[in-house]
Amino acid sequence: MKQHILKLILFLFGLVLSGIQPHDYFTWFLEVLPAILGIIILVFTYKNFQFTNLTYWMILLHCYILFIGGHYTYAEVPLFDWIKEAFDQSRNNYDKVGHFAQGFVPAFIVRELFVRKKVVHSKSWLSFITITVCVFISVMYEFIEWLVAILTGESADAFLGTQGYVWDTQSDMLFATIGAICMIILFSKTQDYQIFKSSSITN
Repeated sequence: MKQHILKLILFLFGLVLSGIQPHDYFTWFLEVLPAILGIIILVFTYKNFQFTNLTYWMILLHCYILFIGGHYTYAEVPLFDWIKEAFDQSRNNYDKVGHFAQGFVPAFIVRELFVRKKVVHSKSWLSFITITVCVFISVMYEFIEWLVAILTGESADAFLGTQGYVWDTQSDMLFATIGAICMIILFSKTQDYQIFKSSSITN
């Protein structure tokens, strides 16, 4: 329980810090809104379902990625401006970090739900369906970005962060897919162990 309180404090600290003189408050609000909605859902469902510590830490990491993107906008994160200059890149690529995380972290959530709720029993199908759900989430997010752009016009430019790259939407979904695949390959066994350990403590 103490670890969860620490995570909540770190979340609030990051949220407040990101909201101090951001690039603009409209973009900040749009970028951090998924993190705020996510934490509300986690708090209200906590009594009925607790994720493993690994998944919670990954969620917090994703929130900080969103906070940074919200504060600077994804096209103007200073470190990635430096990387852009150092490696002669054509754009600030922090948004690709965000979209990688958009597949990587939800894969922890989706896979753990499927395992612990015994939704999918086959390991191969578990991996495939987890990745598919994460790709669907990425696609829906692109739809939301498109809708916001239509409704708000030029105000959404910083939120979209395309930086003139014609294939930005497609590459965003690709990076989310790669993120989900990386989670499955690198962390499935670790997550299974965490789930087993938490089940043993509960029982």
